[in-house]
Amino acid sequence: MPRSLAGFTGAGYDKGRPLLVQALWLTVSTVILGRWWCPNSVRVAMLRAFGAQIGPGVLVRHGVRIHWPWKLSIGADSWVGEDVWILNLEPVNIGANTCISQGVLLCTGSHDRRSPTFEFDNAPITVGSSVWIAARATVLRGVTIGDDATVGATALVTRDVLPGAVVLAPPSADMTSPTN
Repeated sequence: MPRSLAGFTGAGYDKGRPLLVQALWLTVSTVILGRWWCPNSVRVAMLRAFGAQIGPGVLVRHGVRIHWPWKLSIGADSWVGEDVWILNLEPVNIGANTCISQGVLLCTGSHDRRSPTFEFDNAPITVGSSVWIAARATVLRGVTIGDDATVGATALVTRDVLPGAVVLAPPSADMTSPTN
């Protein structure tokens, strides 16, 4: 079946706020919040002002991209590192004492490859408490990561991760060859 992107409607997707609020958020997040000189207290206050549920002691570093703050919840004393991208077309819930390291992508959005117009196939992401998602890992839509789990650097997570589990990226080719 041929795909017609021109026919895409986004049917069923709710952005959660009026266009004016969306535009204001995109402006504030780009012009102020992503800058290195913006203090964490201002980042957190602005996220809360736009509807994010942020616990006490949360650290959100510069360069963090959050698509819709009103679809974000972060528990107490969690860290979100530089250049993290939370593409939360659907809710993203992050527990307490959780570290989302540099360059991580949490992506709730996708498309239905069987749809002739490539419609959305989105689902929320839940990250438990005391979780570490290491640098440049990617977590895709519909995934739940249990408490105390660790996701290693550059890992791709497409299925739920049990509490306490460790998920690592496959070893690179040069690490599997014999040493001389």
